[in-house]
Parts: sequence; C-alpha cells; structure tokens
Amino acid sequence: MARWTSFIVGAVVALAAASLLARFVSNEYFFFAGYVVLQFIVLATAWNILGGYAGYVNFGSGAFFAAGAYTAVALIKGFAAPLLVQIAAAALVSGLMGFAVGAMTLRLRGIFFSIATVAVAVICETVVFNWGFVGGARGATVLQPEAPALFASYTRLLFVLMALLAVLAVVLARYIETSWIGRGLQAIRDNEEAAESVGVPTLKLKLFAATASGALMGIAGAPFPLYMSFIEPTSAFSLNYAVSALAMPIIGGTASWAGPVIGAVLLGSVQQIVTVTLSSELNVLVLGVLLVAFVIAAPEGILGLYRRVAGKAGSK
Repeated sequence: MARWTSFIVGAVVALAAASLLARFVSNEYFFFAGYVVLQFIVLATAWNILGGYAGYVNFGSGAFFAAGAYTAVALIKGFAAPLLVQIAAAALVSGLMGFAVGAMTLRLRGIFFSIATVAVAVICETVVFNWGFVGGARGATVLQPEAPALFASYTRLLFVLMALLAVLAVVLARYIETSWIGRGLQAIRDNEEAAESVGVPTLKLKLFAATASGALMGIAGAPFPLYMSFIEPTSAFSLNYAVSALAMPIIGGTASWAGPVIGAVLLGSVQQIVTVTLSSELNVLVLGVLLVAFVIAAPEGILGLYRRVAGKAGSK
C-alpha cells in the first residue's frame, strides 16, 4: 500500500509539472517535442503489456496507433466530435481490434504470431488507402480548434492531455504487473505449457493483454491528427511506430512498468535532439543503433543492467 501511495503521489506531481510547464514555458517547440516523448511512453507501455509481460512480440503496433488516429478523423468529419469523445472511441475501436486479432492469432506462437501482426498492419493500411471518407491515399486536413483560455496554444493542451494519458497507461501497467493478471502473464512468458497445466487461464489472459495493449495504442493515436493538422496513411502506419514501440521497452527493460518509461524518455529525447541538430531522416538509424547496442550489451535493458551492477556492488 505504501508503494502505491508513493506511486500515485509521483503521478500527480508529474501531471502538475506538465500543467505548470504548459503555463510558463515560452518555447513552443518544447511542447511539440514533449508531446512525442509522452506519446512514446503510452506506446511503449502498451506494447509491453503483451510483448513484455506475456512474451508475445507484436510487430503491428502501427495498425492500432493508426486505428485510433483514423477513428478520431472519422468522428471529426462525421460528427465534429470533441477530443475526449475521439479518445474514448479510439480506445474502444482499437481495444476491440486487439481482441479480434488476439482471438485469431494468439494460438500462434513465436515468429508465427509476429508475422501475423505484420499482416494485420498491411491489411489495415490497405483499407485506409481506399477509404475516401477519411482522405484515402491523399490524406486529410484536420483543423485545430481554438485553444481554451488556460492554454496559449492547442499544442500545449495536447501536451498536457498526453501527459495525463501517459500517467493512466503507466498506472494500468503497474496494476497489471502487481496483480494476479501480471503473475499469470509472466507464467505464460516463462512456460505457457506449464502454466496451462497448473490451471492458469492462458487464453483469457492473453486476450485481456491484447485488448488492453490495443486500446492504449489507440489512445496514443487519437490526438495525432489534431497534433499534426494533417494525416495520411504513410505517416500514420509508419514503421517507426512499430519499431519504436518494440525498441523502447527492450532498451529500458521489459520486466517492469518502469522499463518502457525509461526507454521512451531516452529514445524519444535522443530522436528529438537528432531531428533538431542533424536530420529527421536519421531517427530510424539512431533507433537501430541503440537497439542493437542494448541487445548485445544489456539484453535485460537499462533496469536489468542497473540491478546487475547494484547486485555485484552489494555482494562486495
């Protein structure tokens, strides 16, 4: 209980800090970059629920992200729906999509499951390319509404909103990790046959993880059209989202809710710095180099490396 109290206090402090930054920081680019880092936290946390806790590696993260984004576009064009409604609908659509995909693919294991998730992303992108209502291959322009009085710009509002979504995602991930659900998912990751033999409801847990993971990815994508003011399939289904969602938990550590957060802050910050100082085209290169380096030097991520070093220091 004490750990949860300190965790909740930390979450509240983080939200308060985001609100103060939006109020007093004058550099507008800070909020463009900060939004991306916070979005990465949601994506990495979402991927880790299925890929890290359960051990089912999902290469189709871009499909769920884009599903959330295009759900928002459809609601804007069809009903002029407010942002909170867009986010709720994106969570519902992407969550149901995660459940459906899970029901069809979670009986597959290893590389076969991963290949199936790639196929899902290709199918979804093809559908959107031919969906004229949301712009199809040409894309769609989405105008930002006027910012509320408390915010100097709409981007600042989106920054604070994404901070709230990041906190909610991390709270959910921590709850799953510390509950019987997390213990069941860990048993599946370690040895699924053994877990089934002792009565762990493996299929139900995997479907829950797929649904929660998909819903969070959809939430991450819902504000994207308003953030960019334009959306088209190539950017929404970008390979960068799929690779980043996988790389960030691996870099930070997949065994804990904190690993994806560490990986997202590190990788997101480095990519934003590279974009400003060098070129945005180098982002994927930086991502690949960091991923390979950590897989070789610290396969358990930054958290695993820290624990190993701390353990050695404590044993002396």
